Amino acid sequence: MFALPDSWVWDFWFADDGERYHLFFLYASRALHDPDARHYRASIGHAVSDDLKEWTRVADALVRGDAPAFDDVATWTGSVVRHPDGTWFMFYTGTSLTPDGNIQRVGYATSADLMEWQKSAANPVAQADARWYETLGTGEWREEAFRDPWVFADPAGDGWHMLVTARANTGPADDRGVVGHAWSLDLRNWEVLPPLSQPGQGFGHLEVFQVEVVDGRAVLLFSCTAADFAASRLATGTTGGVWASPAASVLGPYDLAGAQLVTDDSLYVGRLLRRRDDGEWVMFAFHNIAADGSFIGSISDPMPVRWEGRDLRVTPAAVPGPSAG
Repeated sequence: MFALPDSWVWDFWFADDGERYHLFFLYASRALHDPDARHYRASIGHAVSDDLKEWTRVADALVRGDAPAFDDVATWTGSVVRHPDGTWFMFYTGTSLTPDGNIQRVGYATSADLMEWQKSAANPVAQADARWYETLGTGEWREEAFRDPWVFADPAGDGWHMLVTARANTGPADDRGVVGHAWSLDLRNWEVLPPLSQPGQGFGHLEVFQVEVVDGRAVLLFSCTAADFAASRLATGTTGGVWASPAASVLGPYDLAGAQLVTDDSLYVGRLLRRRDDGEWVMFAFHNIAADGSFIGSISDPMPVRWEGRDLRVTPAAVPGPSAG
């Protein structure tokens, strides 16, 4: 388990340089006292490991920019990929407050060694396009959602794709969550495209995407709390947590209406990783809600995953008790 005694840790993502695993994570000081306040104090930390269980914290990766930067409130969730020339790209969410609310956009930073990062002067490189996506003032949502970029190479070699937490600009206000989409030839210049899913599938938003091919089958992971379900899904009594949606390919189509819970809301933000030593797929998540309802804020050990029919199953790791925050 990865935990910090003085900070909450939540959303996270990995990179594997072939020798060590790199964990990038959002964190904020427990001196805030209110866990909900962490979102506007988030920085991106960094730790390294040889075995995915014992982690050594190293220098932080990124912090928020100075106003009026696109990330002048906080740096949120992202992903890391390696360009064919060896350069590492970290895509991340920048948040900024306006009189109308929180705007989320996507930027990137680059590194030669995963240790020292330089933000791009071109940031932000992707944001909600009103042709397809809800923007502030055009809906009833609390923010302009265009965040949590998951970037991966096109299976046919045609550039790179980005999946983004976004909301469609049509449909009931509580049921507009979609898989936002952008494409790039070179990782630097991005074209925002229509979503890869349709609204009306039971979610107000779908957070922190990851798509992988696990044992020969494509699957989309995302997270959603019960508070952000559409009324139709909330009425079923299901809890929030990590969700999985099998897909025909990494580019969909995604059957979000038929997505199944992988965990309950004691765990959140599932991340799949294929271990280098044995080739087995495991899942991580952050410890979210304790039995007494308090926020925990630490990252699990690796948890085995397997297919049972069309459902992805995980063997949960032990959840720690209430935090001292």
